[in-house]
Amino acid sequence: MSNEIIKVPDIGSGDAEVIEVCVGAGDQIETEDSLIVLESDKATMEIPAPRNGRVVDVLLKVGDKVSEGDDLLTLAVEEGAAESVASEPVAEQPVAAPEPEATQVATAASVIQEVRVPDIGSDNVPVIEVSVKPGDTISQEDTLITLESDKSIMDVPSPFNGLITEVKVKEGDTLSQNDLIVIMIAAAPAAEQTTTSAPPATEQPATPATPATPATPATPATPATPATIAAQPQKAMESTLEQEQANKRIHAGPSVRKIAREFGVDLSLIQGSGPHSRILKEDVQTYVKTKLSAPTSASSGLGIPQMPAVDFSKWGDIEEKPLTRLRQIAGKNFQRSWLNVPHVTQFDESDITELETFRKSQKTAAMARGSKLTPLPFMLKACAYALKEIPQLCASLSPEMDRIIYKKYINIGIAVDTPDGLLVPVIKHVDKKGLWELADECVALAGKARNKQLKPDEMQGGCFTISSLGSVGGTAFTPIVNAPEVAILGISKAEIKPKWNGVEFEPRLILPLSLSYDHRAVNGAEAARFTSFLSQLLSDIRHILL
Repeated sequence: MSNEIIKVPDIGSGDAEVIEVCVGAGDQIETEDSLIVLESDKATMEIPAPRNGRVVDVLLKVGDKVSEGDDLLTLAVEEGAAESVASEPVAEQPVAAPEPEATQVATAASVIQEVRVPDIGSDNVPVIEVSVKPGDTISQEDTLITLESDKSIMDVPSPFNGLITEVKVKEGDTLSQNDLIVIMIAAAPAAEQTTTSAPPATEQPATPATPATPATPATPATPATPATIAAQPQKAMESTLEQEQANKRIHAGPSVRKIAREFGVDLSLIQGSGPHSRILKEDVQTYVKTKLSAPTSASSGLGIPQMPAVDFSKWGDIEEKPLTRLRQIAGKNFQRSWLNVPHVTQFDESDITELETFRKSQKTAAMARGSKLTPLPFMLKACAYALKEIPQLCASLSPEMDRIIYKKYINIGIAVDTPDGLLVPVIKHVDKKGLWELADECVALAGKARNKQLKPDEMQGGCFTISSLGSVGGTAFTPIVNAPEVAILGISKAEIKPKWNGVEFEPRLILPLSLSYDHRAVNGAEAARFTSFLSQLLSDIRHILL
C-alpha cells in the first residue's frame, strides 16, 4: 500500500465552498464514490473518488474554500493501482499499432467516432455528471453526461453502440454545441458486418450465424454487436431516460445514481440516511431488497393493492411484537387459500343428545384405559363415514383445474391451537380405526403440536379437516379451506335448545356445524347432503354400524 494525495479537480470556477464531507478517516471507498460536495456561484457538484482505496486523512472541512489543485484527502492505494487505472484507456486504443490484439477490438466493422455536444439551446452549460469512463461498453441512447442549464437538466445520449476509449470532459466543465465529449470505437450497423469477429466485451452466440447472406432480413438479428445485445423497446428506453432525468434532482452521488440507473430505481421514493438526507448506496440496496421480498410477504400476486402503512402511535401508546414464524407461515397459507379458493359455507345443526349421553357413560371405561373420550373421536368417525358416502368432499383439484382427484383413503386433519399458532396434525386411515384408538391418537397428536414435536409426515396427506371451537364458544363461523383439500368442517359450542317432538318442546343438546367448501369441486347440493347426512349420523351414532 502507498499513500497518495487526492487533489481537487477542475471545478470550472475560481473557487467553491465545501458544504459536505462524505467520507472520513478509515473509510474504504471505491471509484466514483462521492468524497465532498462543493457549492459555487453556478452549481452544486460532488467530487468523486478517482480510484479505490482507504481514506487515511481528510485534508479539508465543511466551510473551506477550495479550487483546482487543492489537497482533498490522503488515500492509501495498492501499489501500481494508479498506474493501472491510468493506463487502461491506452491499452485499449486500437489505433496505437496494427497488432492482432488491436484488430480484435477494432475490426473492419468498427470505426473511431468523436461524440460532440448536440444543439442544447444555450452555451456554457455546466456538466453535473459524467456517466461513462474509459473501457465502458455502451449502447445507443445510453447517457454519456448530464448538463444543467438555467432552464433544465438534460442528458446527452450516445448516438452509437461501442467502446469508450477517452472521456474529454469532467464534472464542472462548461460545454457548448460541438464541444468534444468522448472518443469511442463505434460498432457499424449489423447489416454492414461481413465477418464473425467481435469485440471481446461482446457475448458470443453458441453457434455463430453464417455470413453467406448478409443482405437477408435475418442478418441484423445476428448477435455480433452490442447493438443487437442491448437493443430495447423504444417505450422502455424512453421510460428509463425519464427516470434518470428525474433522479438528477435528488441529492445523491454519481455511484449511487449509477446503481439506481442499473436497477431502474426512482430515487425520489428512497429516504436518504446520509448527512442532509443524502441517499447512500446502502439506501438503494435496502430499497431493492425490500421490493424483491415484498411479493412473498404482503402482496397477493393478483393485483390486489396492499394495505397502507399507518402510524398508530399518533393516537396513543403502542407496543409492537414480531409474529412467530409459525403464525407468519400460517398467515400466508390462509391468504393464499382465501384468494384462490371460491369459498361457500353451509350451516347446519345436529342433535347430539344421545351421543353425549353415551359418551359420558363411558367415562369409567375411559379412566380404566387411561384414555380421554372427548366428542372429537365421534366427529372423526362420523366424518369418515360421510366422506365415503359423498366422495366429492374427499378430493382435490388438479393444478391445471381440469381434473378432480378422488382419494380412496380417509385421512382427516384436526386443527390444534398452540401458543405459537395453528397446527393441523393428520390422523391417517380414520375409517379403519375404532373410537378408543382415535381418542388416544387425538390426545397424542395434540400434545405433540403444543410441544413442537410434530414430524413433517404427521402434518401431511390430509383429505379433510375438522376445526373445533366447541370448548371456546360461538354459534357459527366460516373456516378457511385447507387447500388443496376442498372442504373443512367447523364445529361450534353445543347448547341446549327447545325442540318440538310432535307433542311438546323438550330440551335437546344441539351442535352447530359450519362446512366451508371449494365451489369449483363441490356443488351446493352436495355440501347440503353432506351436512344433513353428518347430522343424522351424529344424532344416532348407531347408523355408522349399518
